[in-house]
Amino acid sequence: MKKLLHILLILLTLLPLASCHDQPEWKNDPYGNFDALWQIIDEHYCFFAYKDVDWQEVRLRYRAKVHNGITSRELFDLCSEMLKELQDGHTNLISAFDVSRYWIWEQYPVNYDERLIDEHYLHFNYRRASGIKYQVLDNNYAYMYYGDFASGIGDGNLDVIFSQLASSDGLVIDVRSNGGGYLTNVETLVGRFIDERTYAGSIQHKTGTGHNEFSNPYDYYFEPAHNRVHYNKPVVVLANRGSFSATNNFVSIMKSLPNVTIVGDVTGGGCGLPFTGELPNGWSIRFSAAPITGPDGELTEFGVEPDVKVNMTEADVAQGRDTILEKAFEILKSKRTN
Repeated sequence: MKKLLHILLILLTLLPLASCHDQPEWKNDPYGNFDALWQIIDEHYCFFAYKDVDWQEVRLRYRAKVHNGITSRELFDLCSEMLKELQDGHTNLISAFDVSRYWIWEQYPVNYDERLIDEHYLHFNYRRASGIKYQVLDNNYAYMYYGDFASGIGDGNLDVIFSQLASSDGLVIDVRSNGGGYLTNVETLVGRFIDERTYAGSIQHKTGTGHNEFSNPYDYYFEPAHNRVHYNKPVVVLANRGSFSATNNFVSIMKSLPNVTIVGDVTGGGCGLPFTGELPNGWSIRFSAAPITGPDGELTEFGVEPDVKVNMTEADVAQGRDTILEKAFEILKSKRTN
């Protein structure tokens, strides 16, 4: 974990320095706040080329709608619409009365029903530690649900969890509707499924105000959890469009491991490390500033494709069946018999 923490500390140091470079004194009026927002994004956002966004054209189109009589809420809504042009779930304008968002998973089937699993698979009988719900199911497959990578993971807790699941024939890790959290928790969890130092991807930071001015990539690796309990049997990871940000990163890394299969829907994406700035009126702007590639060297800003794409069906739900989880059982069974 020290390598990843070192890289993140470098980025946290360098990006604020870059954000102070030759910034003008913007007026606290509709035009000044609009221009401040546009310029902060223009100089520090990291996916213009990848998403083929003409930010100059966007400015002309939206600034023409600004006028001195515009209210704060009208300006907020206008700026929010402009930010949606970036198609980025990590980009949010934050005021005292609202938070703008672009959440791609709102446009797709949820593909997850916690109550269904609790009732029909766990029978309301499960253990919970470090934010992880876990149990060995009736079919002797282990199931663990991790709903938030912001929930700290303790090594002692993971030792207990994987000791409890050791007798199972395979493991399902469910990260559906996990909106993300801390990359260090991703590293901690992945460390239980690898036996050697494993390439996890690379991170870059902006070195100037140009759209394509980036540092060389900082490669980072995950280390196995030494002298800790590992799980070495087949693993299936369940994902949906709500698997975003750090969860997206987790899925991309787990997908690269030989004994892991990803099942469900495309993840929600979000592979840019977010940072924040402030407008003259006190509104905050959060945006993607540092691109992170996966183990295959590719950006996953628009999501990670599953190995097996499955949607939940209404017929299965009516019968108390989770279509995606049932597919995971089929895959684990096939691996056990091979």
